[in-house]
Amino acid sequence: MTNVTPTTKTDNRSMIAAVIAAVGASVCCVGPLVLLALGIGGTWISNLTALEPYRPIFIGITLVFLFLAFRKLYLVPATCAPDDACAVPATRRNQRLIFWVVTVLLIALLTFPYYGTVFFA
Repeated sequence: MTNVTPTTKTDNRSMIAAVIAAVGASVCCVGPLVLLALGIGGTWISNLTALEPYRPIFIGITLVFLFLAFRKLYLVPATCAPDDACAVPATRRNQRLIFWVVTVLLIALLTFPYYGTVFFA
């Protein structure tokens, strides 16, 4: 039986929430592009741009959850029992590595409207 600590659960929840918020922020811009690349088209795709006014809200939510994940990984000292998985240094290193990979991907999604025109102009 695996032993999951509350710290690990919180780290995972923050990362998952940040990913969901970033997808929400980029659905108006990246969504139609992905659908067209997959060969899915139609006039209904233009309705995805209706989410554009909510983009700043989703960006804010993404940044808040990324900060919470960063705070848990770097600023708050880890408290766990010696026999827990979080006591192994490799676990913390892997969590930090995954955090930075996800952060880079999310920043790429959030900034797509600014650099996306270079590829499709």
